[in-house]
Amino acid sequence: MLNNGYDTWVRDFEAERERRAAIGDPRWERGAALDPALVRSLQRFQVGEDGDGSALIGKADRAGDPVYARAVRLFVAEEQNHARMLALLLAAGGAGTLAGHWSDAVFVRLRRLLGLRVELLVLMVAEAVALRYYRAVRDGAPDPLVAEVAGRILADEERHVPFHCRRLREALAPLPAPARRAATLAWQGLLAGAGAVVAVDHGPALRHLGVRRRGFTADVLRSSGPLARAMAAAPAATPAADPGAPVGSAPVGSAPVDSAPADSTPATRAAPARSAGV
Repeated sequence: MLNNGYDTWVRDFEAERERRAAIGDPRWERGAALDPALVRSLQRFQVGEDGDGSALIGKADRAGDPVYARAVRLFVAEEQNHARMLALLLAAGGAGTLAGHWSDAVFVRLRRLLGLRVELLVLMVAEAVALRYYRAVRDGAPDPLVAEVAGRILADEERHVPFHCRRLREALAPLPAPARRAATLAWQGLLAGAGAVVAVDHGPALRHLGVRRRGFTADVLRSSGPLARAMAAAPAATPAADPGAPVGSAPVGSAPVDSAPADSTPATRAAPARSAGV
C-alpha cells in the first residue's frame, strides 16, 4: 500500500461504537406503521445488510495491513448492526425477515469472484445505492421510528463510502491512468444497472416514499461521477499531503446526491453526520 494511516479510521469506528452504546437503541416499543410495500423493501435490504463478512475480512487480513483489517472488522460490525436494527424495525411493525433474496445472492457471488479490489468495487455499488435508498426512507417515511432507523443507517453509510474510496484509490493506484479510468467506467456501468434494478424491484416502496423510479435511478447515476473520481485519483505521494484518511469538506450523502462531495475525513464529517436525524 502507498499509505498506511488507517488508525484514523479505526478511531472513528470505535468512537462511533461508543456513541451508539451511549445513546442506545430507538424505542422499539413505540411500534411502527409499515406500508406493505415498504415491508417487502426493508426485508430485502435487511438480507443485504446481514452476513458475517468473512470473505471481506479474510481478504483484508491477506492484504498485509493489520490496522486496515481492524477497520474492516469494525465496518462489518456496523453493517451487522444495520441488519439487527432493520430486523427489530420490521418486528415493531409486525413483520418478519427473509431467509434470503436473489439480489443479495447475486451481489455476494460477484463480490467473491476475485480479490479485495473487486470485492470493494462491488461493495461500493451496494453502498452507493444504499445512500439514496436510506435517504428516501428517512425523508419520505411517515412513521417516526422508520425515519429514525433510516437516519441512523444513512449516517453510517455516509462514513463508509469515503473509507472504501480511500482503499480503492490505493488499490487502483498501481494501474496506468487509462486502466484506472476503465475500471471506474466499468464500475459506473455496474452501478447504473444496479440502480435500475433496485428502482424496479422496490418501485412500490419508492412510490410510497414519494420517489419516482426514474428519479431514483437518475440520483444514483449522478452520485457515480464524484465517487468514480475519488476512486481513480492518484493517492498523495507524501504523508504530509495525505495524513491517513480521505480529504474533503463534507460527507457523501449529507447533501442531495447530485451535489455531494465524494470524500471526507472522520474529523470534518463528524458534526454533519451526527446531526442527520440521529
